[in-house]
Amino acid sequence: MSLCLTQLRLLFFVFFIAKAAGLAVISIDFGNEFMKTAIVKPGVPMEIVLNKESHRKTPTIVTLKDGERLFGDAALNAGIRFPKNTYRYLLDVLGKHFDNPLVERYQKKFPFYNLVKDEETGMALFQHEDGVLYSPEELIAMILQKAKEYSETFAEQPIGEAVITVPPFFNQAERRAMLRAAELAGLKVLQLINDNAAVALNYGVFRRKVFNETATNYMFFDIGASYTSATIVAYQIVKAKSPVSSVVDEFPQLTIKGVGIDRTLGGMEFQLRLRDLLARHFNAQKKTKNDVTKDARAMQKLFKEAGRVKQVLSANVDHFAQVENLLDDEDFRFKVTREELEDLCRDLLSRIGKVVQDALTSSEMSMDEISEVILMGGGTRMPKIQETLKAAIGREDLGKGINTDEAAALGAVYQAAHLGKGFKVKKFAIRDAVLYPVEVEFERVKSTDDSGDVSKTKRVLFGRMQSYPQKKAMTFNKHIADFSFEVNYGDLSFLNEFDLKAFGNTTLNVVTLTGVDDAYVKNSGDSDFKGVKAHFRMDDSGLIRLDKVESIFEKMVTKEAEAEESTLSKIGSTISNLFGGGKKEEELDGGVEEEHKDDIPTEPKADNSSYARDDSKSDGEQKQKVETTDSGPENTDDDKEEEIGEEPSEKKPGTTAGDEESQTDAGKASEESKDDKAGENAETKDEKLESSPADDQDKTKEQKKEDKKPKLTTIRADIRAEQLAKDLTDPSKEKLMLSKKLIDDLKKRDEEKALLEKAKNEIETFVFEAQDKLEQENYKLCSTEEERTAIGEKLAAASDWLNEQDDSTPRKEYESRIKDLKSATNDLYGRVYEMLERPAAIEALNSMLNHTAYFLFGMKNFTGEDQPFAQADYEALQKLVIDTVEWNRTVNEEQKKASLAENPKFTVEDVAMKIAALDRDVKYLISKVKSFRPKPKAKVVFANKTESTNNETKAADDKTTPKEDDPLDQDLFEDNDHDDGQTAETSSSNSTSTESSTKKNQKASHDHDDEL
Repeated sequence: MSLCLTQLRLLFFVFFIAKAAGLAVISIDFGNEFMKTAIVKPGVPMEIVLNKESHRKTPTIVTLKDGERLFGDAALNAGIRFPKNTYRYLLDVLGKHFDNPLVERYQKKFPFYNLVKDEETGMALFQHEDGVLYSPEELIAMILQKAKEYSETFAEQPIGEAVITVPPFFNQAERRAMLRAAELAGLKVLQLINDNAAVALNYGVFRRKVFNETATNYMFFDIGASYTSATIVAYQIVKAKSPVSSVVDEFPQLTIKGVGIDRTLGGMEFQLRLRDLLARHFNAQKKTKNDVTKDARAMQKLFKEAGRVKQVLSANVDHFAQVENLLDDEDFRFKVTREELEDLCRDLLSRIGKVVQDALTSSEMSMDEISEVILMGGGTRMPKIQETLKAAIGREDLGKGINTDEAAALGAVYQAAHLGKGFKVKKFAIRDAVLYPVEVEFERVKSTDDSGDVSKTKRVLFGRMQSYPQKKAMTFNKHIADFSFEVNYGDLSFLNEFDLKAFGNTTLNVVTLTGVDDAYVKNSGDSDFKGVKAHFRMDDSGLIRLDKVESIFEKMVTKEAEAEESTLSKIGSTISNLFGGGKKEEELDGGVEEEHKDDIPTEPKADNSSYARDDSKSDGEQKQKVETTDSGPENTDDDKEEEIGEEPSEKKPGTTAGDEESQTDAGKASEESKDDKAGENAETKDEKLESSPADDQDKTKEQKKEDKKPKLTTIRADIRAEQLAKDLTDPSKEKLMLSKKLIDDLKKRDEEKALLEKAKNEIETFVFEAQDKLEQENYKLCSTEEERTAIGEKLAAASDWLNEQDDSTPRKEYESRIKDLKSATNDLYGRVYEMLERPAAIEALNSMLNHTAYFLFGMKNFTGEDQPFAQADYEALQKLVIDTVEWNRTVNEEQKKASLAENPKFTVEDVAMKIAALDRDVKYLISKVKSFRPKPKAKVVFANKTESTNNETKAADDKTTPKEDDPLDQDLFEDNDHDDGQTAETSSSNSTSTESSTKKNQKASHDHDDEL
């Protein structure tokens, strides 16, 4: 038993250490042009991670060339020489069908990419020059993996959890694609947070004391690399009851009220137009017969220069664009003015006002209700953009109180710390908004009187601009057989024509339910069928989940039957839990529960499907749950799961009486239950007022009657649900495994290449330093001419061998070569080291010997019975000192006779061991002094004061007074004080004898030092 407990404690300790080592969480603000990574770890709150070049932001670009991968600035520079092998602006094609207009637009911007269609999923793929196909998810996964690597280097610990930002206009297919990319990169996504919500969170976290219970509205205007957005956010203090402690907490909350988007208006559009302007001017100069627009490398050079000039023109009215060796060894230089750039982009600037208006329209607000407009994104640095925005909002002041580059990353990492398990942060709730409405479409069940074609009915599931995360339940109260329904996007008329075409398939999923008829046959005999209820959820990442589907039945049962059934259920539950059964009934119960969504964060599931449910039960297998209800209708609280009926509450033409009755049965039963409960309460109060022994029998009879009175009981039977994605086919599990293996293999190849480069650099550095050392005076003194010649020849041979090797040489040969070189020079390097370090080591040994000898001399007065030291201690230390002195004298005499080119007679390490031995023994003896306590002496009562004084004087004469300048002896003397509190004092008559004794001791000490 003791051994088991020890093993459990060890296991817990190892588990705790492992968990503590991985407490860090990160956020990745993944933009189309740059990404910023922030981290939270113990001792480091909300810090931006530096990349390999010590920059705070990294280009989201990857280059694949000859089996080598480049990231960041290295890939950006390689993109000019190898544009076909460098992939950038990948968010424009992520999660999109090959025929999507946005993919066609991307192909026009970068014509050198070879995009092909994936026959399995229909998505766009990049065909590399070696014929390998890369999906956007795989390329983004490589970049995310690099961000993870930077973070682990910064945190000095493994990292596996992250919050990743996405554009707010991402639909379900695009969000699932980003989750797949993160999964391929080895990251567990705590949440996909919209970047506008992350910015708003970062703004509110540092101003939480400013907010109150009255909502304050702000507008965040963002122009990034690829799109423009305007977001209206309301901040206020809210109250919520904790589901754990039931304590009402107050905390700030941000709510997205309105969003305006232009997904094709970004900084890249301004940069492309400036690039085309530079290309036209270069062709106009006619320095070469070739057209610069036909050369991919030249256009990439102009694109990079256009970005630099655009940035400079934000602070200057004009600037020269210049590119060396642009085309055919011809240089290019041209002066660009800010006014000229603004004229090029006049039509782009005119679209800013519509983005602002769309945000106001969706929020149903006016600019008078907006407290401040805050700028975000690098594009807002352009003066003309700020001027246009001021005209659109009718104000002259713009808020510039946040870091436009890092606000999203810092806001996301705050959310990551909130969702992570290793940190506790002040709560700041986020209520994001549904940008695209979602509805359910299903076929109506025909009654016996209906004839004609089957009609379809639509019900809105998540409306536009509704807050999420939230749960919804939809009840199909007429379907008693297996059926299917579709989950589609709702009204998208607010999108313009191009965005509507680029949106893709508006059908999200087809859900097929099986087992409905079996549940109906099994339970409809003694129960009333209340419908099939589907429980939907939109999680923190904006993904729609189908949690479960169940058939609902209600019947009236007595308390006696209920108690009997409850007892059997408890026994079965106990047996199930004893053998490792599943969850408790309360956890499995699918009834409507009050839920504080902000207190229970929802994580994306690992399957990356449109819905998280994966029911493995067979069609015939049904799980039933029974619950008794004594209250009225469900969903009376705003925090509870919202329920959507198959038919509206009002009776419509064509609705049969039976249909209407089935819809109202639950309400009637609930009302009856309420009346029953009210009667019970009234009777109980009356009984409490007066109770006598004669009434006990009547009371018992009434109780029995109550037990026989029927109660309303709800039966729930699980229904199997299968989903089929229609918006965009997700890759198969086999394909995802191949993608994961491809990325892991590329990472291993990168690591092997890095080790190979390290080995090459080590040989080159070693050869250079060794050749230089052979010419130094100290190395000449410690070696012979023949030895230096032999070493020089080996160094020259290694240098020639290194220059002859190609990339096919394995790393082990380089490591073997450097090992041989170190073996050839180790003796020489060791002799030089010994020559330089030997004097200091000998000096330290002599100092330690003097200190030990001084301590040994002081031990004489404190050795013996009832003293700190035993005689054996004194003799052992004395022997060690004598042996060390003799060894020191012998080896120094031998070393003086030896040559410096020979191996030394003793090493610095030998001297260090001698010093350590002396130091160890002295510390041991000092510890004995500190822990020593003399035995108490019996008190002696003297006859008179004169006799006592004479005895004290005599005792003082017998003691030898220690030297005042010896702190060690002073400590020993103080530790040996009398326990009876008497102070050892000497009278003036004995002062002469005391001084004489002190002089004798000092002389003996000096004589002993001379002997050493």
